[in-house]
Amino acid sequence: MDTETRDKIIAEPEVLLDDKELMRALVAANERAMGHNIIDLRGIAMERLESRLDRLEDTHRSVIAAAYENLAGTNQIHRAVLRLLDATRFDSFLRDLSTDVADVLRVDAMRLVLETRAEDGDPAVRKLQPILSLGEPGFVDSYITRGRQLPVRAVTLRQVQDADPGLYGDMAADLRSEACLRLDLGDGRLPGLLALASEDPHRFAPQQGTDLLAFFGGVLERSLRRWLDG
Repeated sequence: MDTETRDKIIAEPEVLLDDKELMRALVAANERAMGHNIIDLRGIAMERLESRLDRLEDTHRSVIAAAYENLAGTNQIHRAVLRLLDATRFDSFLRDLSTDVADVLRVDAMRLVLETRAEDGDPAVRKLQPILSLGEPGFVDSYITRGRQLPVRAVTLRQVQDADPGLYGDMAADLRSEACLRLDLGDGRLPGLLALASEDPHRFAPQQGTDLLAFFGGVLERSLRRWLDG
């Protein structure tokens, strides 16, 4: 080894310790020097520690990424809620829901269904389509469970291949995932449904958390109660 390189190593030995590839090369050289008949327990321990450190670093990165994603999702829901609260009339409330709020939540389709015994052909309702439609009593629970005898959750996330054209119209063929929010509109009222759908099959999936969407659904419930009471 030339004098200059040797002096640099002596002056800054930590440089060697921070270089994984260099340390592997030194350990391998040490094992070769000892021969094949000697087991270096210290070298084995170092390899295991290095493997554990790599796993910890991967976990650390995953936790940080999840935290950032959760923060971004929280900010997204807060922006959507503030946009909902801006409306001063029911028709503008529904229009904001289908446009600005849908854009904030990054969904390709949003539909609101209110169960009622009135006819869907009511001119007042027809003016508010496609965002608002009316359903027969029992429609909401049947749609969420797909007609099966299952518990009805406040938020249901799923991937779809055959989205309902009666709900989404011409967009149904392109939609690949869906979030269904069951809305409790108060005592004496039938429930409602907010359906959010995306062309991205990974936008909504059963294994994802539902806390933020449940919060958004709670805000929407309270807003609708206020409009319906008015």
